[in-house]
This record gives sequence, C-alpha cells and structure tokens, in this order.
Amino acid sequence: MIKKILRELNEFKLPSVLTPICMIGEVIAEMIIPILMGNIVDKGINGGSLDYIIRTGLIMILVALFGLLAGLGGAYFGAKASTGLARNLRKKMFDNIQTFSFSNIDKFSSSGLVTRLTTDVTNIQNSYQMILRMAMRAPASMIIAMVMSFIISPRLASIYLLAVFFLALVMLFIMKTAGKYFKEVFEKYDRLNESVQENVSAIRVVKAYVREEYENNKFKIAALNIYEMFVKAEKTVTLVSPIMMGTVYACILLISWFGAHMIVSNELTTGAMMSLLTYCMNILMSLMMLSMIFVMITMSEASARRIAEVIDEKTSLGNPKKPVMEVKDGSIRFDHASFSYNKDSKDPVLKDINVDIKAGETVGIIGGTGTGKSSLVNLISRLYDVTSGAVYVGGVDVREYDMDTLRQQVSVVLQKNVLFSGTIYENLRWGDENATDEEVQRACKLACADEFIEKMPDGYNTYIEQGGTNVSGGQRQRLCIARALLKKPKILILDDSTSAVDTATDAKIRKAFAEEIPGTTKIIIAQRISSVQDCDRIIVMEDGRVNGFGSHEELLENNQIYREVYESQVGASGDADFDEKE
Repeated sequence: MIKKILRELNEFKLPSVLTPICMIGEVIAEMIIPILMGNIVDKGINGGSLDYIIRTGLIMILVALFGLLAGLGGAYFGAKASTGLARNLRKKMFDNIQTFSFSNIDKFSSSGLVTRLTTDVTNIQNSYQMILRMAMRAPASMIIAMVMSFIISPRLASIYLLAVFFLALVMLFIMKTAGKYFKEVFEKYDRLNESVQENVSAIRVVKAYVREEYENNKFKIAALNIYEMFVKAEKTVTLVSPIMMGTVYACILLISWFGAHMIVSNELTTGAMMSLLTYCMNILMSLMMLSMIFVMITMSEASARRIAEVIDEKTSLGNPKKPVMEVKDGSIRFDHASFSYNKDSKDPVLKDINVDIKAGETVGIIGGTGTGKSSLVNLISRLYDVTSGAVYVGGVDVREYDMDTLRQQVSVVLQKNVLFSGTIYENLRWGDENATDEEVQRACKLACADEFIEKMPDGYNTYIEQGGTNVSGGQRQRLCIARALLKKPKILILDDSTSAVDTATDAKIRKAFAEEIPGTTKIIIAQRISSVQDCDRIIVMEDGRVNGFGSHEELLENNQIYREVYESQVGASGDADFDEKE
C-alpha cells in the first residue's frame, strides 16, 4: 500500500531526497553548538581567554547560520515534495475515476470519493511532509545527542537511555490504542460529506417540504459522531505530553543531582554539564517529535488504504487487443442478451432479450418502473456489459469496439439531465468541442431549445449555474437533447428525456428528428403513449423481458399490456402514465 502511494512521487523524488539531507545538516549544526558552548565555559571563561571566546563565538554563529539554511532548505523541499505527492495522488485518482464503468462507480458513493480526494489526500500530504522532516531529524538528533552524551559521561548518559526505553514503550501503547479510533473516523467523514452534498444539491426540495430541521439534525448527528471519535483519539494521544514532560524533568533533576556531585569531585566540568543538559532536551524533544509522527502515520494509514482502493480499482470494461475503430451504421441487435447488476444474482434484470433494430429506425420503449428499460439501452453504448448473450451495433459485438469510438456514435440523454457550470455554448459543445455557433444553434432548433434561449438576456452566452439550477426541468431536457445531437451520432437514445416537456413540444421534437436526422437510429423511452405511437416500432417491456415488439397498430391489436395503457391514457383522464394501469 505504501509503495503504491509513493509510486506517485514521480518528478518530486529529488526534493524527497534533499529534505532529509537538509534536516540532517540542521541536526549536525544543533549538536555542534552545545560542545562549543561547553568549550567557551571551560576554556574561555574558566581559562580567562577572551580570544578563545571570540573565536569560538564566531564559529558558533557560522554553525548556526548553516543550521538555519539547512532548516529552510528542509522546509522548502519538504513542502514541495509533499504538495507534489498530494497533487499526483489527486490526479491519479481522478484520472482513474474517469475510466470507471457504471458498475465501478456503483461501488463508491460520490461523497466517499470526495472525501478521498480531499481529506484523505491532505492527511497523506501532512504525514509525508512530517516524515520527510521529522522522521529523519528526530532519530538523527536523538542518536547523535545520545552518542555525544556517552562521550562526555557514560554514567550520566545511562539516565537518558533508560528514559528513552520507558517513553518508547509508553508511546507504542498509546498509539496502538488511538489507532483504532483514527481508522473509524474517516468512514464517518463520508457520512458527513454525504449529508452536506445531499442538502446542498437538493436545497429546493428541502425547503419545499420544510425539512430544514430534519436536515439540521442529520448533519448535527454526523458532525457529533466525528467529534466524539476524535475526542476519544485525542484523549488517548494527549497522555503522551504529561508523561513526556514528567520524564524530561526527572532526567534534568537526576543529571543535575549526580552531575553536581561529579563536578565537586572533579569528575565532570561545568561546561560538560551544560552540554549534557542541552543534549537531554534534544533527546527528549526528539521523542516528542516521534510521538507526533506516530499519530500522523496512524491517522494517514486509513487514508492511504482508502486512496489505494480508488487507484487500484480496475474498470470492469476494457478495450479488446485489436478494437474495431469504425461503427458501420446504427443497426442494433440483441442476441439472447441477459444482464444483472450483481453477477451472483439469481434473478437478472434483463432476461433473454432478442431484438433486431434496423439503421435509421425510430423505436419506442415503454414499460412500468423497474422493467429494465434503462438497463436495456445502457448495454448499447456499453455502459454495462451483458451477463450472457451479446449486443451488436453495426453488425459488430459492442465488446469488440474501441469504447471511445462506440460512444462517439451512440448519444445518450439519460434520465437525470445534468448541465455543468458555464455558458449554454460551453455546455452544448460537450457534444462537439469544435462545433460552430451555427451548428450549436441548429441542434437547439431541432431540440426546440432555441425558443427559450433566444428570450434570455444573453442568449446562447447565458451562464448556466452548476447542475442547471437556473433553468426549468423541460429546458434542461431540451438542452441535453441538443448537446447529444451535436455529436452527430449514428444512434440517439432518449431515456425518458422529454418527460418534463409539454406534449406539443414533444411532438415538435419528434417531427424534427424524423425530418432532419432520418439516417440516425432513434430509441425513445417514454411513459406517454403519445411520445412513441408514431415510432416505426415499439418495444413493450415487462419484468425484464420483451412482452411485445411491433408498430402502434400491431400492438393495439395483439398486445394486451400496450392496449390497456393506451386506453387508460386516451380515456377520460387523458394524462395517465404507464404505471397507473390496473
């Protein structure tokens, strides 16, 4: 897992190497200064040599400047390496997410992916910077200080050694206890982000149903869970500080006591005593830094695992070794196709579908909720793969195509219409980034979107808010249809994409399709009979199977389900939909 994370350093390997080198340089400077201070006391002050004091003082200034420059270098290179790693991790995850099939995306919640791209990567960034700087500095400082202490006085240095072993055992126990809390807290971050994301994206629904108090309570509970988990972890971690400081003061008292006796008996000089006390603080502060590193590593371990999950996730769909790079035409054939979202499911969503659609045909699909209409059309552009059987487009199995080539020729307007922040021009050019203004306007005319765009103050340069919140549902649907048309596809799929459009506009759109893009195969999923009755043929879905397939007249005569829906929708109510039949 760690190797996978560090593999993303790429161009930041050099700063990662220079950071610990700079930190070692800073440590060496810090270790030399106590020796020089002791020499000033013993040889300069006690020896009465002003020249020695000045000379040694100048050397101390140079060493201090060297340590300062090394510390600045460590801070600069450490920041560069850690932020670079964070950037690469985010890019690697985001790039991999773009390759996910729908089945891959189903494994991760959107809030969970946001947490991994933000909070989890930030944890790794902070931990890596601390490891590069502190994890090298602290052990080096402790080891060098310990060696220097033993050189000065092995007997007094033994006090440090005992203190180090004691504190190491304490930290291991505390970190192990706190670790389990840090592992749980990031799962709770997912729930918090989910609560925020749902509330913000659906704020109009929240207000319409006066559910502000409910949403506030839900957020409060999610935030409280994180608070309580962090409190438990931090309570455990804070034990390090008083134990550490108690040990530091105990060491200082013991060294002062025994050191004073040794000075009196001429076994130790005053300068050496000063050096030992300085090294005492260096050793114990190094242990404090190590404890902080353990905390960060414990926190980041869970984050690293969650990031690795996204990076390691392989798309369930891929190109064959020699993919077909051209779609001949818009013909579609389902050959005993069955599909299940869960491969282990005993009851597939689609069961033994056999349908043959000619290029340029307009085919309607109707059926109750959950009968597999959307699942059926998702197989055409290979958003999912069949569990058994095959789907052919242009006479070729969709699994043999280059996926980008296939999807460029299959335009899908999904049930959930999504627009992105930007102008209308920018949104529509998702269909064709090189489309001219005239081509964009023609697509809008076909989708009957020009009617409302021209009434807007800025026309096609009108800014669309994130999610298209400043246009109506029907306007959003028509813009998405225009965007799909700009691709000039061989197959156009409208998945219930005119449900928010009035009947007259729906008829205009269908008429424009018939007249302007006759060579494009058009598949229209709808609940209204009026939206599909003029299609060349209509598929009636029931319980994942094709219950009927024929023209409007043929189905009225031969298919009971279609006839019942037709009669219910042209009866007294006049606006019943497919799911309202008895």
